[in-house]
Amino acid sequence: MQKTAFIWDLDGTLLDSYEVILSGIEETFVQFSIPYDKEKVREFILKFSVQDLLEQVAEERNLDAEVLNQVRAQSLSEKNAQVVLMPGALEVLAWADQAGIQQFVYTHKGDNAFTILRDLGVESYFTEILTSQSGFARKPSPEAATYLLDKYQLNPDNTYYIGDRTLDVEFAQNSGIPSINFLESSFEGNHRIQELADIFRIFEAER
Repeated sequence: MQKTAFIWDLDGTLLDSYEVILSGIEETFVQFSIPYDKEKVREFILKFSVQDLLEQVAEERNLDAEVLNQVRAQSLSEKNAQVVLMPGALEVLAWADQAGIQQFVYTHKGDNAFTILRDLGVESYFTEILTSQSGFARKPSPEAATYLLDKYQLNPDNTYYIGDRTLDVEFAQNSGIPSINFLESSFEGNHRIQELADIFRIFEAER
């Protein structure tokens, strides 16, 4: 039997970090006198991404999106201690490790992801961690998955991208791999979960 592999998203999947992310965006908006509506921002970044939000705001207000992102990243890094693991995350990571499931990360977070995972004591579970600074095209481009599949000779049928947004399902679909996601999806390869502990159920059912 071909070995199973997990590629994890971070924010909203392994990391309970959206409130911290929203706080960082709010501080950035205040600094540049940009009106901030928390629920509208939350809805936008869940549907698209923080990067898309900053690029849209920068265009509307004739600002530099890169400068906005630098300010936001600095604000976010100061809040690392507020980021915690999602319920069940540690148990699933440890179970997968024991089961011989190779684990990776592909996130749109910057290299601050390494610091957070190290501080939370889970960095060692991952064979490789890819961030927005790894040089790959952003999701839903399959570029990062193709790199991992090729480098580690992973079986696409048994390599799952685990995420929490439509963008993550699209990434899995474009990469030719199944998806585990907190959302319903028309993608036949998606397994919906309501909590991370549901991952145990999926793999028990497939035994």
